[in-house]
Amino acid sequence: MLIEDSQLNKFIIDSNLVSRADFDSALAEAEAKGVKVGEILVNSGKITEDNLRRMHAYVLCIPFVDLKQKRIPFDTLSLIPEPIARKNNIVAFKKTEDSLEVAMLDVNDLSAIDFIKKKVSLKILPRLTDTESIKDALIQYQKSLKEEFGDIIQKESMSLKAMADEVVKNGNPESEKDLKKIAEDLPVVRIVDALLKHAIIQNASDIHIEPMEDELLIRYRIDGLLHDAMVLPKNAEPSITARIKVLSNLKLDEKRLPQDGRFKVDMNSEKVSLRVSILPTCYGEKTVMRLLKENVSGFTLEYLSFHGEGLERIHRALTQTTGMILTTGPTGSGKTTTLYTVLDILNKPDVNICTIEDPVEYQMKRINQTQVNTDIGFTFASGLRTLVRQDPDIIMVGEIRDNETASLAVNAALTGHLVLSTLHTNSAAGAIPRLLDMKIEPFLLVSTINVIIAQRLVRRLSPSKDKYFLSKSEVEVLGKSVDLARVLTALQEEKILKSADFSKGGDVWEKIPFYKAVAGKEDDGFKSRLGIHEVLNVTSTIKELIIKGGTSEQIEDQARKEGMLTMIEDGIFKCVQGMTTIEEVLRVVSE
Repeated sequence: MLIEDSQLNKFIIDSNLVSRADFDSALAEAEAKGVKVGEILVNSGKITEDNLRRMHAYVLCIPFVDLKQKRIPFDTLSLIPEPIARKNNIVAFKKTEDSLEVAMLDVNDLSAIDFIKKKVSLKILPRLTDTESIKDALIQYQKSLKEEFGDIIQKESMSLKAMADEVVKNGNPESEKDLKKIAEDLPVVRIVDALLKHAIIQNASDIHIEPMEDELLIRYRIDGLLHDAMVLPKNAEPSITARIKVLSNLKLDEKRLPQDGRFKVDMNSEKVSLRVSILPTCYGEKTVMRLLKENVSGFTLEYLSFHGEGLERIHRALTQTTGMILTTGPTGSGKTTTLYTVLDILNKPDVNICTIEDPVEYQMKRINQTQVNTDIGFTFASGLRTLVRQDPDIIMVGEIRDNETASLAVNAALTGHLVLSTLHTNSAAGAIPRLLDMKIEPFLLVSTINVIIAQRLVRRLSPSKDKYFLSKSEVEVLGKSVDLARVLTALQEEKILKSADFSKGGDVWEKIPFYKAVAGKEDDGFKSRLGIHEVLNVTSTIKELIIKGGTSEQIEDQARKEGMLTMIEDGIFKCVQGMTTIEEVLRVVSE
């Protein structure tokens, strides 16, 4: 549906939202650049995108709907799966026998309209709306699922209690057949499905099912922190654990030994792989499930919050055809996501990429991914030996854990391959002594390692945040942990702050705004996470230090002299950008 420029321009003038002088100025600029007047007015802040959408709706004679604070029936809302609604900014809000009214930000998105038409087999009536309306409608998915989750738990937990009482009365089930029958009972299936659905909609990374002395505690890890989600009756534990074992193809009657497995679910057109770990404890079997969304690609290093000189160092390393790129950090610090993002950048038709992982967390097209299986002797080392005979250009080793894997990875980098891998160390410089401990000769390290990345994940502030300024005493306290002069230089070099904005006096940091979280209805002031990094480039001076047996502290000092921001300095850099808080950075780095 095209709009005549003259029609829209006339309506913009008649709307009185902009002065005639501003309109004429925007018109001249639009003609010079060959773009629409509306685009110029939005970019200059004269009108909002929502103002422009309302004008489009009027000119096209398409109804404009306001969904703010409007309750949409869940059976109507759920006709469009949440991932599709979120991706295309389209929600269903009114259904009749033969038609479905959908609110959109772009009524020209014909592919989305066609997809929904095929899915619901109804006539689709597009309506224009604003961003706040879409945001409110998307929140209702989460609210409705929370209500649905609570209702299911409340109804079905009573059935579970009755079932458990019956089992106790007749004696504990010992056979796998009895356990499987319990696992397939309808209340159990509904509760486990609700637990998984709720975790996925909450963007949880892990589900913890923990038996206590007299209750069963369900906890979700969201944005790196564990949150209590639900408390169930103690007698629900055996049946829920049995259900998860059935899904994961684990032994139902084995309750003395730990077990590991995995299974997949498809919820609202979103495929999620779950890695399951079951551990016997004093009060029963504790289950932890790691949620991994499949087919994740398209990330960029910028999206992962790399920036400045660190970003340039990684891109330079990616132009090399040999050598090693290492990512370091504790478990759950985003190392694998960084490696997959690098692989996505390197994934071109003219290269052969092979990986050996434990486990394969994300499946990527055109990459040969292999999973280790220690039960049959297929380890990182044995897998890496085979990979180098598969004519690879790029090899990714999920983790360097032992001397043999380290030696093979270094040899692969020496013999014409680009090798990517991870290590468990606290800093980028700490990777060097760790590899030396694995009996890798210093001269081999300096010949192979290109870049070492260390990282942590901090919680990202949601848009409803408050600005504040540090007092002189607070600046002094912060300065004891962070080299503020280096952070200030980086902020100025990357044009986050202009040099002219601040004098050279000691009160510079008292003028720089920081931000703190403000709890909202749907979150505690934080939403999702971002990385803080340090990127160590193995330069000639650092190579000399390694050969001479320099400590990690000496290597880090030299890297800082050559422009490396440490993780804590990168964290403060991102605090000034309004991405996170000082408290969050200090919490994560101190851990």
